[in-house]
Amino acid sequence: MTTIYEIEKNLWEMADKLRGNIAPNAYKDVVLGLIFLKYISDSFEEKYQSLLHEGEGFEEDEDAYLAENVFFVPREARWEYIRSNAKQSTIGQIIDEAMIAIEKENKSLKGVLPKNYARPELDKTKLGELVDLFSFNLGSREAKSQDLLGRVYEYFLGKFGSTEGEFYTPPSIVKLLVGMIEPFKGRVYDPCCGSGGMFVQSARFVEEHQGRKDDIHIFGQEFNADTWKLAKMNLAIRGIDGNLGERDADTFGSDQHKNLRADYILANPPFNISDYTLLVDDARWKYGVPPVGNANYAWISHMISKLSLKGLAGFVMANGSMSTSQKAEAEIRKNIIEEGLVDCIVTLPSQLFYNVSIPVCLWFVTKDKDNRKDKILFIDARKMGNMVTRKHRELSDEEIKSICDTYHAWKTVSSDYQDANGFCKSATLDEVREHEYILTPGRYVGLEDIEDDGELFDDKMTRLTGELAELFIKSHELEDEIRKQLGSIGYDF
Repeated sequence: MTTIYEIEKNLWEMADKLRGNIAPNAYKDVVLGLIFLKYISDSFEEKYQSLLHEGEGFEEDEDAYLAENVFFVPREARWEYIRSNAKQSTIGQIIDEAMIAIEKENKSLKGVLPKNYARPELDKTKLGELVDLFSFNLGSREAKSQDLLGRVYEYFLGKFGSTEGEFYTPPSIVKLLVGMIEPFKGRVYDPCCGSGGMFVQSARFVEEHQGRKDDIHIFGQEFNADTWKLAKMNLAIRGIDGNLGERDADTFGSDQHKNLRADYILANPPFNISDYTLLVDDARWKYGVPPVGNANYAWISHMISKLSLKGLAGFVMANGSMSTSQKAEAEIRKNIIEEGLVDCIVTLPSQLFYNVSIPVCLWFVTKDKDNRKDKILFIDARKMGNMVTRKHRELSDEEIKSICDTYHAWKTVSSDYQDANGFCKSATLDEVREHEYILTPGRYVGLEDIEDDGELFDDKMTRLTGELAELFIKSHELEDEIRKQLGSIGYDF
């Protein structure tokens, strides 16, 4: 039986072969647009057949589809029509017209779908082959129960993210953030939402805990126009109703949700950006005006300003944010710590992201610390994760659960939370003051305990020095052999 992992891998390999000379960024729109079109067409067809079976004549009634959150698909945009024309030289134009027709019938998608399939540089034979490639049922009940389309879409986003990376937060980091925050019910906000991964994982978390995805209300904003469209499509595929603003916009210069106070904030802001809109006279800078040359603390201050009185924010930051001595940043960090807003800091290993290898950290801030107002939990997870490729590391589900369980146990008064050397430490505000408000977990958690193997120190040193002597002998033998081999071909040294 073919697994979802094999389906994802096979689809990607076949689709990538058909790319030809199209740049990954342009090909991303081609592929993801087709997957989206296939999905809504399949979902429409399933509902269409159900209405046809009922025999009431409502199969072409738009309201019958909207009532069940199914997109109405006009005849010229239905997959069967597109597939039947896959071998025609006009297939690009047919797909463009299908996208236009869908946007016309579904206002929430206006200006979102890609409509450049007819462009000359896109090989129409290969485009037709892509149509054939995706001509399996992504909208059936079985496929939906496995979230097949969503998985394929997410997998492709990840694969494109490994070449571009700008818009994609690795799933293990998203899963960790959501597991820490636990957004069961309320308003969820992401000020730099990328392709919407935080929202998708939040909705999935709610459903996995016997809730309903409409228990959370999505608010987001994205600066990049193409990525904003991806997010709209991603939410539409998942059946998630979200407010991503009227259009793509700069969060600092054109806040699309000025009056929002969120119950949960999940974000992965771009690291260390220097070119951003700094409005000096702004209520968001309650704890200090961030520097012009780095937006890290502008993001932190913005998210704090968006929290409700019971709100909790979790976000990714570059490691420098924990210890920067830049005057304005250090002052903001001191002020938010003294205010009791910083709840937890987690340091992560390097190579978790597709496009950057630098290690990152997670911040958790809240206005509702109750019994732990003068404490901060530090977690050092730098030794976690496994290399899944030569360049990319992932956290396992067990490691994610370990971090989340530690945080939730610490937050619970009646729990049996305990500090663990080398991993976690509940530090007092006085301890943080002693470290000049630096938030690097390594300063607090100490060194992990080393299990005593029972071997006496003198015996262990004798054994280790003996092993080292053997290694030195082998290294000299290898050196002599290398010299000999090079000498045989005339390269003495």
